[in-house]
Amino acid sequence: MQRPRAIRLIALIAAIAVAIPISIAGSPNAAFAKDYPSWTDVQNARKSEAAKKAEIQRIQNLLKALESEVVATQALAEQKGQEFFEADTKYNEAAFKAGELQKQADEAQAEAAASKQQAGQLAARLARAGGGNDLSATIFFAGSDADALLSQLGLASRVKDQSAGLYAKATQDQNTAQSLTDQANVAKEALKVLAEAAQRAMAEATAAAEKAAAALNEQQANKARLDAQLASLIENRQATEAEYVAGVQAAYGAGAGLGAGQISSSGWAKPSVGSVVSSFGWRVSPGNGGSTNHQGVDLGAGCNQPIYAAHSGTVEYAGGYGGYGNYIRIDNGDGTKTAYGHIVNGGILVRAGQEVSVGQNIAKVGSTGNSTGCHLHYEVHHPTPIDPVPFMRGQGIQL
Repeated sequence: MQRPRAIRLIALIAAIAVAIPISIAGSPNAAFAKDYPSWTDVQNARKSEAAKKAEIQRIQNLLKALESEVVATQALAEQKGQEFFEADTKYNEAAFKAGELQKQADEAQAEAAASKQQAGQLAARLARAGGGNDLSATIFFAGSDADALLSQLGLASRVKDQSAGLYAKATQDQNTAQSLTDQANVAKEALKVLAEAAQRAMAEATAAAEKAAAALNEQQANKARLDAQLASLIENRQATEAEYVAGVQAAYGAGAGLGAGQISSSGWAKPSVGSVVSSFGWRVSPGNGGSTNHQGVDLGAGCNQPIYAAHSGTVEYAGGYGGYGNYIRIDNGDGTKTAYGHIVNGGILVRAGQEVSVGQNIAKVGSTGNSTGCHLHYEVHHPTPIDPVPFMRGQGIQL
């Protein structure tokens, strides 16, 4: 179980203890780490007015740089998240259409086979009636050779006359089936291109989201201390490191962890508190750009409430995702995926590639993206989105 507040507290105190602020690995602000002032630097700056002014300016510049980096990386993450959302949407729509075409092609092939069998049986009966052998195994309309075979047996005209177009129907059914199969195959080839585009977009969005998270983490890890140091210089107070640590401890407390969502015997958990306030499927848009084809359900959880992993798996994506706002998708490794949308800014607690356990606190509820208020948008993909309510009920979870 993650304890994000406790983790931040430990990281912050550890940074203070060594008098060197922490820097996140791979953080875009790593270059600033060596320039962060210690409390000793602040105390020494009091020795002259010029030194104090210089230290104030230094701290103000660091705070501005941290804020600027957060804004810039967040903007890029949102852009890349939107591009991933659009590419992924195209892929999902194409996958659905390709699946429908294949289903139609399979049905047409079955119908064509039935028509062929009927025509073949009729031809065999006619052959027997005319004194010939049982040809039902031979006359099964072997594609383009059927006409020639029937003509050789002197049966073509009799089949056409007595079947009232049964042979013509078999031929037409076969042509229809072949046409649909060809269309399905073309759709599948096009789907590969869209899948590759979606994968590239997801990789770029993931990288951008990680940079944005690193920038925000570095700001959160250093801003409070820098603010306290700046205030002590501007207000000319003899603030000390010990006083600052005491203040941090009072603000964060013991950092008690959040309880996990209830886990069923099938290994699934309810992803958040709250009941369903908007169902799966077609609906009237709630406004603010909300979807009319709702691919999941909305759970009425309040702002900053914990979001739990509904199943153990690997985080496939964590970042901006168009109208979903901040978004997490988890591959459960069993043919299903779960997705969580509208997460509060700074509320994603996991990263792409991370293994998570069922019931683990992975995020916090928010209202980002096309949302009219705090709630959790929850999806189950199998492999495309399905209604989570009956699915979760089958796992022993009541949404």
